[in-house]
Amino acid sequence: MLEDGVELPKSRQNFQTYSSIGNLLGRTYVHSKVHKVVLDSYKNLEESYPNKVFMYGETGWKEGGKFKPHKTHQNGLSVDFMVSVLKSGKSVYLPTSPFNKFGYNVEFNTHGEFEKYKIDFEAISAHLYELHKETKAQGIEIWRVIFAPELQPLLFNTEYGEYLKTNLQFSKKRSWVRHDEHYHVDFKMKCKKL
Repeated sequence: MLEDGVELPKSRQNFQTYSSIGNLLGRTYVHSKVHKVVLDSYKNLEESYPNKVFMYGETGWKEGGKFKPHKTHQNGLSVDFMVSVLKSGKSVYLPTSPFNKFGYNVEFNTHGEFEKYKIDFEAISAHLYELHKETKAQGIEIWRVIFAPELQPLLFNTEYGEYLKTNLQFSKKRSWVRHDEHYHVDFKMKCKKL
């Protein structure tokens, strides 16, 4: 369960939600500390990568609890981030609509390509770096990142690739749902010392 869940904003200068409908239905609530981590990481990226745009996906209900079709997303500590993409070399939002299950039905190939879109691994790498940096500032942690194992080598071949391999735990096996159009981040609270 989740107490006092906080809704992520629909959009700001460099990010937006995967779906206004998802927001209206209340599918974008997170724990207050995760909320701060997400927003602060996007704010940092405004300065370091001013020409990049980012998109978050589903998170959870305001009070937590079962969140179909996801197996997690029940306590405000799980966030889906849609992959950053390039179109003709320019950072654009992943196309999402009811016709492609709000982006969750987009299928990238092993080169990170789908139609005219190419995954921007540099942007994802920078985003994960900022998320990790902000979790330390907020006194929480990233437990794991679920991302398609066949695409991880392309992610690790970026500016922050070595940092990510050293500091974050990535899924080694393919999940029950392919995570190529989004990367799932599970946060966790640090245990209080007695």
